[in-house]
Amino acid sequence: MIIENFLDKESLLIKSGDGGDGISSFIRYKGVSAGGPDGGDGGDGGNVYFIGDRHKTSLIDFRFKHKFVAENGARGETNNCHGKNGQDLYIPVPLGTVITDAETGRFICDVCFDGQKRLIMRGGRGGKGNARFTTSRRHCPHFAQKGEKTEIKRVRLELKVIADVGLIGFPNVGKSTLLSKISGAKPKIANYHFTTLSPNLGVVRYYDNTFVAADIPGLIEGAADGLGLGHDFLRHIERTRLLCHVVDISGMEGRNPLEDYKAINKELKNYSKVLASLPQIIVLNKCDVYGAEENIKEFKKKVKKHKILTTSAITGEGAEEVIKELYSVLKDLPPYEPEGDSGFIYERAGTDTFEIERDEDGAFIVLGDLVKTLSRNVVLDDMDSMSYMQKVLRDKGVIKKLRELGAKDGDVVVIGNVEFDFID
Repeated sequence: MIIENFLDKESLLIKSGDGGDGISSFIRYKGVSAGGPDGGDGGDGGNVYFIGDRHKTSLIDFRFKHKFVAENGARGETNNCHGKNGQDLYIPVPLGTVITDAETGRFICDVCFDGQKRLIMRGGRGGKGNARFTTSRRHCPHFAQKGEKTEIKRVRLELKVIADVGLIGFPNVGKSTLLSKISGAKPKIANYHFTTLSPNLGVVRYYDNTFVAADIPGLIEGAADGLGLGHDFLRHIERTRLLCHVVDISGMEGRNPLEDYKAINKELKNYSKVLASLPQIIVLNKCDVYGAEENIKEFKKKVKKHKILTTSAITGEGAEEVIKELYSVLKDLPPYEPEGDSGFIYERAGTDTFEIERDEDGAFIVLGDLVKTLSRNVVLDDMDSMSYMQKVLRDKGVIKKLRELGAKDGDVVVIGNVEFDFID
């Protein structure tokens, strides 16, 4: 499998659906007088989900589309009919996508499994119709509640390739060629550096067993410090369970194979101690080139830490031994552990939180989510609606808090954009 048009970082704007408005309506038809309120509630807005899709290999779908909005809830209807709920929005992402909040950097979740569904943002609540505000003393409310509005949030997506084996090494050592010999992948192969500019994945079959190998683009010295495309390449190795270190043993480009081996391991250690501690198999490539035999002997003399295999990737010689050894090590390694799930969800605004400040003129200013709720519910020119607001202020503790802060009759209280005189 070749990842074309590879894109592994992107930020999106997401918004759940707004809640539908409740309506103010009264029963009116022939033969019925003063039928009473029958305004229905508005529908809830749609939620936003991310879902893992094994058929996607990069974030290329988000290159030109960055904003995703769920459907709004429908307005309530007469005869106590509830408005239609907004349709949920599902955003498919490739496996291995890490989702974080773009503003705070807070980790949200790691999407690692096909079909994994993760709720990110809840839709707004639908507003209540006037039929919901009837009480034993309020028989005919002329007001209804507006639907809850939701906010746009920015999330960052970062794809980290999920593979069992990561093929690492300097540019042009034959990683892509080796991948093409041990799997069905057909990566771009050419005799120049940085032929591969994005990870290629291949499914390797060993009898009835399979595992995934990733050709990680060539690293260079200083990659751990961000030189070249260092960080972009190194982070794709983080999820692998086993490293296959490909070394050009021919020395035909004037480099020392042993120094190449040390340099790559140094970059792994500088980038991450966990990465440097991963099990590693060394594959000495280009063994068919004249003079390689002496280099192989010298290399094996100096390096005792890892299992060493020899191959000629271009002819396929030694490929079967590589597959056998990779599987032999993999079967005893624990499976990859995803980064997990923080449980974080962009929640709808609370409905009863508030705080009170006092300005330089001595007016008491009520702030918070409770004010937003009241602004959706209260109709200032309707006595029933105003009575409802006063009851809410008492029940939620606003009146009590004003008294504690020293409010007296005649003091100005500001709620939203409206001023009231405090009467105890």
